[in-house]
Amino acid sequence: MINRTNKKVLIYCRVSDSKQKTDGHGLDSQEHRCRQYVMANDYDIEKVFPDDVSGGGDFMKRSGMVALLRYLDDHPHQNYIVLFDDLKRFARDREAHFRLKQELAARNASVECLNFRFDDTPEGEFMETIFAAQGQLERLQHRRQVIQKMRARVEQGFAVFQAPVGYKYQKTRGQGKMLFRDQPNASIMAEALEGYASGRFQIQAEVKRFLELHPSFPRNHRGEVSYQRVNDFLTQPIYAGYVEAPNWGVSLRLGKHEPLISFKTFHKIQERLKGNAKTPARKDLNKDFPLRGFITCSDCENPLTACWSKSKTGKRHPYYLCQNKGCESKGKSIRRDVLESEFAAFLGELQPTEELLHLSKAMFRDAWDQQLTQATTLLKSAKQAMVTIEKQIENLLDRVVDASTSSVITAYENRIDTLEKEKLIMAEKLLKSGKSQRTFEEMFELAFTFLANPQKLWRSDRVEHKRTVIKLAFSERIAYCRKTGLRTPKTTLPFKVLDDIYGGKKEMVIAEGFEPSTY
Repeated sequence: MINRTNKKVLIYCRVSDSKQKTDGHGLDSQEHRCRQYVMANDYDIEKVFPDDVSGGGDFMKRSGMVALLRYLDDHPHQNYIVLFDDLKRFARDREAHFRLKQELAARNASVECLNFRFDDTPEGEFMETIFAAQGQLERLQHRRQVIQKMRARVEQGFAVFQAPVGYKYQKTRGQGKMLFRDQPNASIMAEALEGYASGRFQIQAEVKRFLELHPSFPRNHRGEVSYQRVNDFLTQPIYAGYVEAPNWGVSLRLGKHEPLISFKTFHKIQERLKGNAKTPARKDLNKDFPLRGFITCSDCENPLTACWSKSKTGKRHPYYLCQNKGCESKGKSIRRDVLESEFAAFLGELQPTEELLHLSKAMFRDAWDQQLTQATTLLKSAKQAMVTIEKQIENLLDRVVDASTSSVITAYENRIDTLEKEKLIMAEKLLKSGKSQRTFEEMFELAFTFLANPQKLWRSDRVEHKRTVIKLAFSERIAYCRKTGLRTPKTTLPFKVLDDIYGGKKEMVIAEGFEPSTY
């Protein structure tokens, strides 16, 4: 018999998840039993290594076990005893069990367990194999049971995976855990998704910067929102109120949670992602130079850049300038207050008179009333379109059954997938058609507020508000000449219509009409 008196012991404790750690006190009870064993055998405890993750059978995915192995590597001349409460805490995978045992033996560490006695005889190794295989069987059976329950929940429309940013899980009576809006991130996510769908954010980089403007929005260890995460946000149907689990064979379906955006908006986002929008966006946009990249040089038509310049007295002065090689105006600066004052003055010219604004409101109200009268007809046509789509899907499914070529089957399946998405959009339209409409004032209040005074939003301290004014008011970049100032810009449709109503050329029709005179 080997005398192990006063041998040093490393205790390893493990529970499958953090919930067991906090609710079941599993780690504390395991450590307590191990300490009793150590006292009974006159050992010395040197360190305890806890784990609260399963690792899926792979011990190298557990931080506690990795730390234990590293500790053994740091003390190569010390023969430790690694003590476990139960064989299932050692490894719940047969191959991982013996691989871990080899790793410990290579580091001169022996293994002892409170509920199992390791024996180097053939019979002992056989029993050890049986127990390790039993642990693996239990783990796989538990995994299968969990997946079956989660898949059933998804089929019923419940979300089961980690709550995405903007949502949180809450227990509800009779339905278990459900997703609910998590403010303020829910509103931030909704604005970001709506902004990308509408074109307010032309590329994903602008969505990224918008999210990073909000201190409450979660970031990675570098303090930023990664581009991969932005792409994940834009491609998750859960924000549109839908759930799916393709790996489990669960197709897209309406969820039980409240959506942040409509499915139509989500579909627009996917179309934009497929279109690879390439509108330029700069990382150095800031409140100091909101017109950077929008104003162009009249000589070379390239966007002006901007910078701060230090004078001989040490004061810093802001300038816009052209840096295009070969341009006559290269390096010739334009004072920021001069350029932005002209731009603000032009915005003031866009402001319509009160009489014209009342007239445009009346025109929009007439159009609104006409739209309401057409609601019943549109509802009937939507129902008919829904029936037509369902028939097309049924016909395609019959063709898939009869088809024998894989390429033909794939084509049919792609067409069915497209029709299913159209069906979801149509179903969403029908669902919204049954709800009470918001009033005219609620729908157009913000639009008329902007049209009435675009300068008001431009005076905001936030650069995204200033960029919004640019996108809403102008359809193209504005050229700037150092001698004559801003060139006449092309405005967007609302301002163009107002200008035509107020200042357009109007003449009476001649008596003969438009056709040439005849005898």
